[in-house]
Amino acid sequence: ITDSNSMLIQSAVSVLQVALLRWLSSQSNEDLQVLTAVTGVRVAKDLLDRVSGQNQVQAYKTQCVLAVADFVRQNPGASQDQINAEVEQRVQTFAAQVRALEDRPLF
Repeated sequence: ITDSNSMLIQSAVSVLQVALLRWLSSQSNEDLQVLTAVTGVRVAKDLLDRVSGQNQVQAYKTQCVLAVADFVRQNPGASQDQINAEVEQRVQTFAAQVRALEDRPLF
């Protein structure tokens, strides 16, 4: 998960917690409606990410970048051509993983 995604997730959790705390302290219908709406948005976002495969695409992207970084770290004397070949191989793997997601059934 990238830093911006992590911050976004943390913000969403914080909003949900604030809505829950307000409702717990007031027990009002208005705060219950806000809590219900915030929870509904959160659930819808989670479902959309799962159905669209965005969580998995992000995970594959992170794996790709980390694999290239690991190659460079383990091969400090690698030539630019060797690094380019490793990047190309990892990007091809990433692309194949994303294509496989696109071909999978939704349910």
